[in-house]
Amino acid sequence: MSVTSLQFANKERYLSQVEKIVRSQTLRKAESLCKLLRYLADHALTQPGVSVKEYQIATEVFGRPDDFDPQADSAIRVQAGRLRLKLLEYYRHEGMTDSIVVEMPNGVYALSFHYREVAAPVALPTPASFPVLVESLKPRKRSRGWIIAVTGLSLALAAALAAVAALSLSLNSAREGKPRELAASVALRSFWSEFASGPDAPWVIFSNAAFVGRPETGMRYLNPARDSRDLILDHYTGVGEVLAVHALDEVFNMLNHPIQVKRGSLFNLDDAKKNDLIFVGSPAENLTLLDLPGSQEFVFKRFDSSLHKGALGIVNVHPEPGQPAVFYPSDWSQPLTEDYAIVALVHGLDPVRHVMILAGTTTIGTQAAVEYVCSKESVEELLRRLVVHGGDEVKPFEALLRVKVTRGVPVGIQLVAVRNRK
Repeated sequence: MSVTSLQFANKERYLSQVEKIVRSQTLRKAESLCKLLRYLADHALTQPGVSVKEYQIATEVFGRPDDFDPQADSAIRVQAGRLRLKLLEYYRHEGMTDSIVVEMPNGVYALSFHYREVAAPVALPTPASFPVLVESLKPRKRSRGWIIAVTGLSLALAAALAAVAALSLSLNSAREGKPRELAASVALRSFWSEFASGPDAPWVIFSNAAFVGRPETGMRYLNPARDSRDLILDHYTGVGEVLAVHALDEVFNMLNHPIQVKRGSLFNLDDAKKNDLIFVGSPAENLTLLDLPGSQEFVFKRFDSSLHKGALGIVNVHPEPGQPAVFYPSDWSQPLTEDYAIVALVHGLDPVRHVMILAGTTTIGTQAAVEYVCSKESVEELLRRLVVHGGDEVKPFEALLRVKVTRGVPVGIQLVAVRNRK
């Protein structure tokens, strides 16, 4: 039962649940997260439906000065992310049997409360409930009653052991997965249905660029025309890809479906024929993408001339009125403040397989693309633009995102264009 219009009777129960979480081992040493949890709970229960601003949290919870700038300081986003993970951790372990679930959805500074049904603990038979056996000194003809009593005791013990075994299996199953109430939203389930409904785990292929050189002396991208492949150094990937894989893992946990993670340099085309794939990173670093069906409306290209020489941009193959022909990130000589990214769903080499491409022109843009498709609110926006209703299949499409960046953190994502694939 989701709480949108709260009743007073429930409020006390929700606050009690919040205090239980605060006192748990999961949050025992996280004083700042406890303050944030209490603040968001009070706000959700006293002002339902009113969103909390990052600035409010900074000044009212963490005592930041009045000139706090959320765009220049990511501390609140970091704390919110930590709290979100701690809540998930609590319900995987200590709160596994709690009847009230407290969630913090991705992309918002707000709590939601849900009731869930919890299986009643199995009452094990107590000694008082067992038949009492008294050795009889009376003639043997009474032995039939003794046999009946022993049989009853055996049956009671067998039933108790069976109940304990069933309970143990139930608890083990719950430990292995997330609580049902922490499941993904309808929008996320619809968007990811092609990747989370089959028997096999989709493969997440993160970019793993081929460099030459060494960190001590300088590294650069491999140039196949003049560099030996024996000198490739493929030990590195971007921070955006790391955070992106983590975000995808969280979503697929909520979808109760596993994923397999593999770096791009170890991926081959045989893998592509047998699996649904999620590519994290652009073709500039995820080179396998160059050999697979890819985007057609928004295409990555590195430019060798003009003002953007050497820059990776996204070509807008069929510009709509008022749109540029190419989308570029911030100039490389300046701090990154703007990036562009694509989200594309295409068919694989085997038409029954699906490929999702999540890529920016920089690692931060890639992170933003993944965060966009892991957020309930942004996925709902994308499905509206695709005219996909609940339960409908998501057809192949391409979407372009504009990403605002502050100090290496994506702080704003705007859906610029959506194109259906033919």
